[in-house]
Amino acid sequence: MAEIAVTAVITVLWEKLLSGDLMKLARSEEIDSQLNKWKKTLPLIQAVLGDASQKHITDRAVRLWVNDLQDLSYDIDDVLDDLATEALRRKLNQEAHTSTSTGKVLKFFPNCCTNFTPRNFMYGRKMSSKLDEITAKLRDLVEQKNDLGLNVNAERSNRERPLEQTSLVDESKIMGREGDKEALLGKLLGNEECDQNVSIVSIVGMGGIGKTTLAKVLYNEEKVKDHFELMAWVCVSEEYDVLNISRSIFEAVAKENTKFSNLNLLHVALKEKLSKKRFLLVLDDVWNEDYSKWEVLQSPLLVGAPGSKIIVTTRSTRVASVMDTKETYPLNVLSDEDALSLFAQHALQEKFLLVTNF
Repeated sequence: MAEIAVTAVITVLWEKLLSGDLMKLARSEEIDSQLNKWKKTLPLIQAVLGDASQKHITDRAVRLWVNDLQDLSYDIDDVLDDLATEALRRKLNQEAHTSTSTGKVLKFFPNCCTNFTPRNFMYGRKMSSKLDEITAKLRDLVEQKNDLGLNVNAERSNRERPLEQTSLVDESKIMGREGDKEALLGKLLGNEECDQNVSIVSIVGMGGIGKTTLAKVLYNEEKVKDHFELMAWVCVSEEYDVLNISRSIFEAVAKENTKFSNLNLLHVALKEKLSKKRFLLVLDDVWNEDYSKWEVLQSPLLVGAPGSKIIVTTRSTRVASVMDTKETYPLNVLSDEDALSLFAQHALQEKFLLVTNF
């Protein structure tokens, strides 16, 4: 379905908008305000795609809205790729200048002066015009979204309560995620410098793509178990109850079921358990977009030792943003070959069950 493709594209677009080099170029050309608008608008649109998937079959207007969004998403992708290429070109040119004797003289001048060329000036004007056009189209899509009655909560209210996932996994049934696993292990086990002891890694992708399964694989990896002193797995889902989530974290790290009369006592005890300990916490299937709720939940978690990590699985880039994610990892669909192998595996298993139950 088009909604699934658009969800994946928007996730990638949001990730590109986090690029430091791209935003540096945008600021120098005074077009960063437009890109910041995109950062805020794209997650708002993505959040209603679940509702759009419910209505597109019977509502032609919704179907046309999704198609327009898909076309615009590809236009945005082209523009961001253009900006990234230009940022790289200027960076290489600057390095070439500073490596020559003439370039050494240029070091005495501000970057704004050395970058001010007729080509750069014309590039900024051209891109500003393109960005204005795309921003206007995005604004129209947001207004149409409201007119069509698309909303964030519709998909959740129409579904049954999801089955809670545990941390256990059968890795023999997993295909095509070796590269993702290695990339995320690097983020979990690396000793990168960070201004906080506890950093967040968000695995973002559409429903059913394998975010939870990948988190399970990481959670059960021996190198991960050896690296962290304390570990906890919590399935959050739609009902973001700070008290229940905090209780689940405490029970996992303390290995005890203690009754607390209020959240304050629970958080004091949890803070004591986590203090100066390197821990790994998985928050699976997070939907909450309210920063105040996340702020309360994280308050006892900030005392962990350097290198502590929180893995978040979510469908929404906005959720990742709200949680101050240090590393956002967009999970892409499987390759055609891996998808076919996975389908064949399930088909054969289904056939075997039918035969044995006959």
